[in-house]
Amino acid sequence: MDDYRGVSFWFDALGEDVRVRPALPGPVDVDVVILGAGYTGLWTAYYLKSLAPSLSVTILEAETAGFGASGRNGGWLKGSMAGEDMYLSDQPAERRETGYRLLHGIVDHVRTVLDLENIDCGFQQGGVLFAAARYPEQLALVRAHLDRLRHAGHAEDDYRWLDAQELSRQVRMHKPYGAIFSPHCAVVHPGKLVRGLARAVERRGAVIYERTRVSTIQGNTVVTDQGVVRARWIVPALEGYAGSISSLAGTVLPVQSQIIATEPLSAAQWDEVGLESRPAFSDGGRLITYGQRSDDGRLIFGARGGYRFGARPRNDFTLSGPESALRKKLMVELFPALSNVRVTHGWGGTMGMARRFAPHAVCDRRSGIATAGGYGGGGVGAANLFGRTLADLILERDTELTQMPWVVTGASPRRALRRWEPEPLPWLVYRAVQAAYTWEENLCGAADAAPWRKALAGRISATLSKLLT
Repeated sequence: MDDYRGVSFWFDALGEDVRVRPALPGPVDVDVVILGAGYTGLWTAYYLKSLAPSLSVTILEAETAGFGASGRNGGWLKGSMAGEDMYLSDQPAERRETGYRLLHGIVDHVRTVLDLENIDCGFQQGGVLFAAARYPEQLALVRAHLDRLRHAGHAEDDYRWLDAQELSRQVRMHKPYGAIFSPHCAVVHPGKLVRGLARAVERRGAVIYERTRVSTIQGNTVVTDQGVVRARWIVPALEGYAGSISSLAGTVLPVQSQIIATEPLSAAQWDEVGLESRPAFSDGGRLITYGQRSDDGRLIFGARGGYRFGARPRNDFTLSGPESALRKKLMVELFPALSNVRVTHGWGGTMGMARRFAPHAVCDRRSGIATAGGYGGGGVGAANLFGRTLADLILERDTELTQMPWVVTGASPRRALRRWEPEPLPWLVYRAVQAAYTWEENLCGAADAAPWRKALAGRISATLSKLLT
């Protein structure tokens, strides 16, 4: 690509021309080579160079920094991660509390670096209004989720219930019933964050080579279309693109997110929507719609992911066509006052889904491979935690981070990680789950739907959700 503005709204709104860095000039020997200049790779490099400045660190990127999911997401910087309760619920109380403290601390860690490195990315910690119930059936699900959070040890200060009136003071969704509020979330301009972080990494002495595509890993050597890199440590930070490396194929499934952005809204329009303090928001359906108010006054709105047969990543998304039209329809259902608002951007990205539906950090000293990923759409925040974790593992630092249950040492990723089933099973399951969830949501929104049909759809959807894990 010669012009990266079409990658996403975030790239179009960078306020700068994207300068493509030089490709790998030929064979190189370094201490650490990182594959991928997204959040995981850049945070790992940043903390490695912060803790061990003399370490030689090189990053290889097939396109340009942030081209993947790091520059294409919804801009939620969460102090939580997918599957956290699976990892922590059975841990001793002290270790469980440490894990939640580390997760909740993600936002502060990122803010510290933004201030230190002077990265202006529209950071605003307005918290998150998540799982907002819009139907009575969703209300029961959301209440049950809050009960699970309480049972896991989260305090009222971490997650609290908002009734319909309290919710409407923050966001004016159509027919709200209530939601869960957490302060452990900020919104950002993810393009400015990833590009600013890349420059900060370079200032600390790491080298980024772009338009350098990795084909394979052979022992301690990374083979690219521009030459080879030999290193003591190899860090695949590829997330949804992990399948491009044969030794990682099947460990992370590429799933597509899809998002739209409106034109800047007027003050009167924002009065109809709310979000004055810029909290992130999502609804309580299983097909989750989500969004934020951008720092330039647009509504960013995402809904419902996609999956391509054969676990193929996807980079080509356009504003025209049924995908963006569906997201505008869903946006207007939530915010009827926006029915005549123009949508100016539509894009998507490939995120990584681990088979356990939870992120992982794997470090194998024998082979010199350290990797992390499988964020399931929550990588803007989680990548910071896992970047710090990989840095500590590589530097053999025994810290709270390296003792967490999502860390696996002493085995290669291929041996350590549960692998996805072969096609066509993932595609068939995806289609079945999407159909069931869509049926359930359509019935919930239908005033004349029989209660027994709603209950049946809910049971089928719940059963499929359990089977996935």
